[in-house]
Amino acid sequence: MGYRSSVEILTEWDIVAARQLGRNEAKEVGFGTVDQARITTAISELARNIYLYAGKGKIEIERISEGGSYGIIIIASDEGPGIPDVRKVMEDGFSTSGGLGAGMPGVKRLMDDFKIDTVLGEGTVIKATKWIR
Repeated sequence: MGYRSSVEILTEWDIVAARQLGRNEAKEVGFGTVDQARITTAISELARNIYLYAGKGKIEIERISEGGSYGIIIIASDEGPGIPDVRKVMEDGFSTSGGLGAGMPGVKRLMDDFKIDTVLGEGTVIKATKWIR
């Protein structure tokens, strides 16, 4: 497969566009409605974090296949300040924006694989993978 599409995140409207792209891609790959909702929720969180904390970045969605299984990788990347304490960000209830603090731990729970690479002062790349069951 290896097909990749993306949305630049600069405004709040781009979060909506990223969600819609994610839902469309998930549907195309063959995800059911529940997993489509999980994927769009994860994209929404990731895109909102880019908008709030980095100011700008990109959400990429890549279709993947491996050994007869199909899925999607969401790649959220920015050149923002980086995440000073990844462990803290992954704690349930932790929030720097006054939200519910379901962000990153929520994304991790919604997806099958989740990885954060961050460098202070350089930016963050988060990859979250979902496989069709």
